[in-house]
Amino acid sequence: MQDLKGKIALVTGIANKRSIAYAIAQDFARYGVRLVIAYQPFGKDSEEQKIKKLTADFRPELLIPLDAASPKSILATIGQIKKKFGRMHVLVHSIAGAKREELAGRFVDTSLEGYLLAQQISAYSLIELTRAARPLMLEEGGSVMTLSYIGSMRVTTNYNVMGSAKAALEANVRYLAHDMGEENIRVNAISPGPVRTLSASGIKDFLFLLHQSRELSALKRNVTTDEIAHTASFLASSLSSGITGQVIFVDGGYNNYG
Repeated sequence: MQDLKGKIALVTGIANKRSIAYAIAQDFARYGVRLVIAYQPFGKDSEEQKIKKLTADFRPELLIPLDAASPKSILATIGQIKKKFGRMHVLVHSIAGAKREELAGRFVDTSLEGYLLAQQISAYSLIELTRAARPLMLEEGGSVMTLSYIGSMRVTTNYNVMGSAKAALEANVRYLAHDMGEENIRVNAISPGPVRTLSASGIKDFLFLLHQSRELSALKRNVTTDEIAHTASFLASSLSSGITGQVIFVDGGYNNYG
């Protein structure tokens, strides 16, 4: 995938070395992608230094705080990319959020506040980021990708409001792909099997999901973040030029058998 060399990619969602976004940025760096890393500031001045140290080996050209709940922050992030590069080729949306108490218990008890928060952070932010990034992709084309989960289409224990948000996210992928196909901007989702990440730690009984996925998958093992990252690199490259509006499972075949 040598055509990735020199392309400009915005990667969101890196929290630590176990993050899927971290593995994607690492894989992109191997192929010579020019990286922009957007991080959640969490209201801490030390967050930038943490992400800077964490991603030092990737040599990102920009580190930008991004609050996915703030339209101004999203526009500011894309504005910095425009100012420095004038263009952009790849957007990795690895953003999700919900109140912990909305994930467990009964879905029927979901609060309106919790529901809307999950939708805004996990689903609507893809629309906002894509809309903002679109002008920078018009000249050379682009690839937008997001991260979903099988809980979007099946009832998954202790996933609840996030299942609704991921279902909306996948619908957004299809509609965005339709809107921008003629502009040579592709939009896809990757749906990985369970992996140990910071966000996964917020799901009650996550180890049960991990073991179930392993036992019921065709490959009889869990997937790795590297395998998910390789799929992201494929979607960023010209090798996937005919693919858009799709949800690509990277789960060892669990979605067929689980």
